[in-house]
Amino acid sequence: MALRSTPKPSVVPPRPTRVSAAATPPQTLTSPFVMTALIMVGLYVGRDVLIPIAIAILLSFVLGPLVNLLRRWRFGRFLSVATSVLLALGTAATLATLIGVQIADIAKDVPRYRSTIERKIEGLNDTPAGRLAGYVASIGRTMHESHDEAKPEPKPESRADPAPPEKALLVEVKERAPGPVTLAGTLLSPILHPLATIGIVFVVLLFLLMQREDLRDRMIRLAGSSDLHRTTVAMDDAAKRLSRYFLVQLGLNASFGLVVGIGLYVLGVPNPVLWGIFSALMRFVPYVGAFVSALFPLALAAAVDPGWSMVIGTLILFLILEPLVGHFIEPMLYGQSTGMSPFAVLVSALFWTWLWGPVGLLLSTPLTVCLVVLGRHVDKLEFLDVLFGDRPALTPVENFYQRILADDPEEAQEHADLILKTCSLTAYYDEVVVKGLELAARDAARGVLTTEQKSDIRASVGGLIDELADRDDLRSDTEAKADPDAPRPEPVPEAWRTTGTVLCVAGRSFVDESACAILAQLLAKRGIGARVVPFADVARARIGDFDPGPAKLVCIVSMAINGEPTHLRRLAERLRRKLPGTCFVLGLWQADDADLDEATRHRAVDADIHVSSLRAAVEAVVATAQGKRAPDAMPAQPGGEFARVQPLPA
Repeated sequence: MALRSTPKPSVVPPRPTRVSAAATPPQTLTSPFVMTALIMVGLYVGRDVLIPIAIAILLSFVLGPLVNLLRRWRFGRFLSVATSVLLALGTAATLATLIGVQIADIAKDVPRYRSTIERKIEGLNDTPAGRLAGYVASIGRTMHESHDEAKPEPKPESRADPAPPEKALLVEVKERAPGPVTLAGTLLSPILHPLATIGIVFVVLLFLLMQREDLRDRMIRLAGSSDLHRTTVAMDDAAKRLSRYFLVQLGLNASFGLVVGIGLYVLGVPNPVLWGIFSALMRFVPYVGAFVSALFPLALAAAVDPGWSMVIGTLILFLILEPLVGHFIEPMLYGQSTGMSPFAVLVSALFWTWLWGPVGLLLSTPLTVCLVVLGRHVDKLEFLDVLFGDRPALTPVENFYQRILADDPEEAQEHADLILKTCSLTAYYDEVVVKGLELAARDAARGVLTTEQKSDIRASVGGLIDELADRDDLRSDTEAKADPDAPRPEPVPEAWRTTGTVLCVAGRSFVDESACAILAQLLAKRGIGARVVPFADVARARIGDFDPGPAKLVCIVSMAINGEPTHLRRLAERLRRKLPGTCFVLGLWQADDADLDEATRHRAVDADIHVSSLRAAVEAVVATAQGKRAPDAMPAQPGGEFARVQPLPA
């Protein structure tokens, strides 16, 4: 549940004072870049301290549930925290010991592996591929030797009496034997830095677990929220989600490493414990981790086995295990993704690796997940969710409008196909297309759309309507597959099937005719013959020549944006004089009429039925055709299928 601050009431600002460009302080233009540069410099310079703190923060999310469990068992705060930290320290020490022993064992057998690889390479030279490679190499050597022979030899310099070379003096430099302090520093320096890092990690971890509530309160104060209850609940929820995610990821990666170690042990690959631990750690690295985790066991299998059976078995193990875990088990356990877009995962990996090296690569995904979760729960950090999250930055309505504004009908069609998997055609038209046309009408009212852009929008919407002409409107794709034998709606009388029985009259906005075309298509899918009438055909100057044909019902469709729709009232009056006794339906989607009550809206234009959605218009026309009482002003149900029109994945 994202927290968003309540917008303050707008006030009329004073007339701005014009300031010349020379008088503008340069700090206002460069401060964001300066702050970003300072943060990056601070992260790089302080990496020796910040890396242990980052590791401690991530471990606090992992150990938090264990601390809570021990406290419920009445261990006490300090004893619970100390037990959890000692358990984590013991696990890390055990893993480090195992890794050291396994690496020493590999180093001892390197000469044996070298001889096996040499024999295998000699065996490859006897194969057709090896002979071809040797033939190519011999051609290269021949060309290189001929090139060297073609070079002219340098002429010797002529000297009358060359001076005899000076006799070289042999000088031996002996270093002083290092003292005990120097020798101890030389021996301990490779392990002092890792020990210091581990010490900082566990000291910070101890304080984080001891002061969790206090740190949460300080984060709430920094967030600056006026609603303490909602902010507290959101922060606790974010902490629980992160703990659950990291625990699941740690358990899944550990299980992956365990299965890899058992599989390599069965295949006979040396040091399976080392490669199991290595595979578990490399699964924290995005994209390339799985490849790197398989590379070293494959190389070792090639160095140990004189044949190729061990290499093939190891390759099959990773080719089966990694897709199984990555594409089936992970989505089943914690959703489709980490909550980050694929591009954000890649950029975060590059960024943290550049700043903090290999440790930054391991921490890149967990750190960025923390930032995304904070962005979804803290209003001031929302930009983090926009930058790194996998949720689309635009709503389906904004996506649709952007595509038709960019004159991209193919993308608009793909966008429609994705949404129509979860809702009916009428719901898509109502909740996406009509609202997108409202955005276009609003921009046109502000004068920001050119004539060419208006033509492109009409053409794109017209093409989309034609593409959707063969789609069933009654149910979504999911509902149709689940219940293919569902009953169809009642048919309309034959008299209403004639083209022109219902006149869909457009208002004067440039998008009204597109809305009429949508309504006519939906009515045709219900068996009603509809005809689209442009506003120009029923204007004051041409209403006398207008032929209504076999019209039994008139539906006026308009998207009035500002003020009272006076032109619609006059249009309705002209049509009533032309078609006396005909039923009139007014479909008015007015973007700025949220504060108008029903009575005021009905008095604006004289009509028999007032509707505010395409579904309501279709149901009103069908009810009239079937001789039933047509409900007036039928709104879209907020809890119905319209609620299923959700933002699409990026």
